[in-house]
Amino acid sequence: MRITTKGRYAVRAIIQLALQGNDKPVSIRKISEVENISAEFLEQIFFKLRKGGIISSVRGPGGGFKLARETEQISIAEIFDAVGEGLLLSPCVEDSPDTCERFSECIVNQLWNNSYLHFRGYFEKTSLRDVLSGNFKKSLDMR
Repeated sequence: MRITTKGRYAVRAIIQLALQGNDKPVSIRKISEVENISAEFLEQIFFKLRKGGIISSVRGPGGGFKLARETEQISIAEIFDAVGEGLLLSPCVEDSPDTCERFSECIVNQLWNNSYLHFRGYFEKTSLRDVLSGNFKKSLDMR
C-alpha cells in the first residue's frame, strides 16, 4: 500500500490551512509557497476537498479557503476519501469476483481485508486536531 503524492499533499495542505487560517481564508498561493507544492496541483486538490465538504471557499478580495468544520471533526481518512486516495492494500479488498479470477477459492482474502480494516481504522480514528496537537496514536490496540 502506498499513499500517492495527491494524498500526501492533501493532508499537508489541510494542516497548513488549519495552522494559518484561524477562521480567516487562506489563498492557495500562500499554501503553495509554504509547502512548496505547485499551485495548479493544489487547485485540483482543493476542488476535490471542497466538493468533499472538508473546506469551503470565500470569494473576493481577501478570499481563499478555510476549513468547513472543526479540526476534531475531520478525520485523515475523510481527507484521503475526498481526493480519491484509495487506501486499498490489494484489489482483493474490494470483495468482488470481478477483481480476481481466484476470488471464490482464495483463502488469503480475509487476511487482506483484516489488514485493510486496521489500516483504514487508524486514519478514521485520527482527526486533524490529533495531528496538529501531536496526540495521534503511534500504534493501535488491535485487540
